[in-house]
Amino acid sequence: MKKLFVLGALAAMLASGTALADTSGKKIAFSNNYAGNSWRQAMLDSYGIVTKKAVADKIVGAADIFTTADKEVPTQAAQVQNLILQGYDAIVINAASPDALNGAIKQACDAGITVVSFDGTVTEPCAYRVVVDFKDMGKQEVEQMAKFQPKGGNLLEIRGLAGTSIDDAIHAGILEGVAAHPEFKIVGSVTGDWDQTTAQKAVATILPSLPDIVGIVDQGGDGYGAAQAFAAAGKPRPTIIMGNRQDELQWWKEQKDKDGYKTWSASIAPGVSSLAFWVAQQVLDGRTDIPHDLLVPYLAFTQDDFEAELPKIVKGGVASHEYTQEDAIAAIKANIK
Repeated sequence: MKKLFVLGALAAMLASGTALADTSGKKIAFSNNYAGNSWRQAMLDSYGIVTKKAVADKIVGAADIFTTADKEVPTQAAQVQNLILQGYDAIVINAASPDALNGAIKQACDAGITVVSFDGTVTEPCAYRVVVDFKDMGKQEVEQMAKFQPKGGNLLEIRGLAGTSIDDAIHAGILEGVAAHPEFKIVGSVTGDWDQTTAQKAVATILPSLPDIVGIVDQGGDGYGAAQAFAAAGKPRPTIIMGNRQDELQWWKEQKDKDGYKTWSASIAPGVSSLAFWVAQQVLDGRTDIPHDLLVPYLAFTQDDFEAELPKIVKGGVASHEYTQEDAIAAIKANIK
């Protein structure tokens, strides 16, 4: 499951030919708007692992990371403008908003800077987007829930970081899933910031006002926190959709060992940051066949395979995959129509 895009990579490289330009002196910056949960930390770690080697191998001259001090759009817009002034050749960005940063993104493009967005993507047409079908992921949460709770019932929704394209897309998918399964009803919604501590507090606050809950649909990083809130309140354990975090999967294993507890887990692999880096490098390398939208799959685990993945995840971490240049070339080829 984690060997994404590797098959066919050699053929893709042969088809694309040798490098068209020398990128050894090119500077790529990473603009990140938030680092306050385990997924974002794993994302930064993956980016650092891949880019440090790329710099050491003289594939690029620099691959610097810049994380804003807050989650606000104006702060990240100012950061992008500073990166323009600092003379970077490309900017990889995890954006705080899909459209509010478009002005700064356009300024970068007009200055001849390549912009590649991922996870929190932007709508500015000049930017490239490494896109996961988050709406489908949200819809699949309800589809999976229907297998575990065939009679339906009340759902609690835990949303992610407000204002981001990911939060909007997953929420839209969940609503679409509920519309297709009217046996379910969303009776409460809280914001968890994709963080188990934040989610636990939010769920604990709303729980006393809720009717009985059969399931929780969420966005990742919040499943374990929700489980803790329900346990502390002495409430019956609901079916909680997970988000590939180590603490969530470990709790799932404990519950499965105890009484066969069943659920499903899905998230974008944090290492997608490294794929965005390689896409930027390939643009700087002179490739002209790269689509501005590259669709990549999300990473999902079922009752049958999550336990095999669990030992591979560091404590407090997230299931991930670091992408290679060959993976990026294969992903580009797969998206060319």
